[in-house]
Amino acid sequence: MTKVVHKKRFEGVVVSNKMMATVVVKVDRFVKHPKYGKFYTISKKYKAHVTGESPAVGTKVVIEECAPVAKTVSFVVVA
Repeated sequence: MTKVVHKKRFEGVVVSNKMMATVVVKVDRFVKHPKYGKFYTISKKYKAHVTGESPAVGTKVVIEECAPVAKTVSFVVVA
């Protein structure tokens, strides 16, 4: 029996492409506070591996979880 693995996928904006074959992607989440009910935005930056031409700063991209490529890189740019 094969095990189905669902990899995390996030959509975000490229904030840095100065590293070789790696981009930094900022992902925003819009969440509701559990006690007070106010909605607020949480931002987190992920480093993602990119093959070929790296996308420009400000480009929307989709990143997907993968096996670690480097010490801090565990995502790959899909689109």
